[in-house]
Amino acid sequence: MNQNLKVVTIIQARMLSIGYPYKVIMDLAGKPLLYRQLERISGSTIAGKLVVATTTEPADDYISDLCHKENIDFYRSDSSDLLDLYYKAAICFNADVIVKIPSDCPLIDPGIISTVINSFLDNYGNYDYVSNLHPPTYPDGNDVEVMTFNALNNAWLNAKKDYEKELTTPYFWENPDRFKIGNITWETGLDYSMNHRWAIDYEEDYLFVKTVYEELYHKNKNFSLLDILSLLEKKPSIKKINEKYNGINWYHYHLNDLKTHSHS
Repeated sequence: MNQNLKVVTIIQARMLSIGYPYKVIMDLAGKPLLYRQLERISGSTIAGKLVVATTTEPADDYISDLCHKENIDFYRSDSSDLLDLYYKAAICFNADVIVKIPSDCPLIDPGIISTVINSFLDNYGNYDYVSNLHPPTYPDGNDVEVMTFNALNNAWLNAKKDYEKELTTPYFWENPDRFKIGNITWETGLDYSMNHRWAIDYEEDYLFVKTVYEELYHKNKNFSLLDILSLLEKKPSIKKINEKYNGINWYHYHLNDLKTHSHS
């Protein structure tokens, strides 16, 4: 592993995000959701510098104010091109390696973050892009993508389609001939990606996550994926809160959209 590489983990957050606006400021155990997510990400000792990337839209002043208050690094840029936002944030913070984590995953397990980053760093030079999403196996809401700055620069220069810029990373996994791509699967051999939903796109998702925090956070703020699964085993009614949306994760949702775009 190259100890001189600068790892920057970027969490892109918007108040008016598609799907469920204002979710990043909703309360979880007395703090905004975005704060709780950053708290969990910081549990990964190799996540490097944490940076919140947001837009210059007036609504996102709240996010920059929160970052100021909590002493969190952030970067703001135009909202129309999120790939550009990531690229410019990476430049601003002199990143060699960029870790992308969505802002709607406040149950993300720091151990999974470390697993994906470690795999990338231990094989540095062998991969341009590594994720745990292609195919996914962990419970939805543990999304981690890692890439070199050179790969991000390549995408920034060459991605032309609107959805490539909006979703940030499709250019990588739609062009496997141009990038060396790796994927991390859950070491258990299980696949819970379509029947455990821990990300937030709907009100029921927030109620599910809020309930998990109420049950676990005050006993152990560093609760793990296994702690959550144990809770759901003991109290299956919690899992039912948002199970009607199981399988509707961002990647699955956009597969048909991507196919439509690629033939248009």
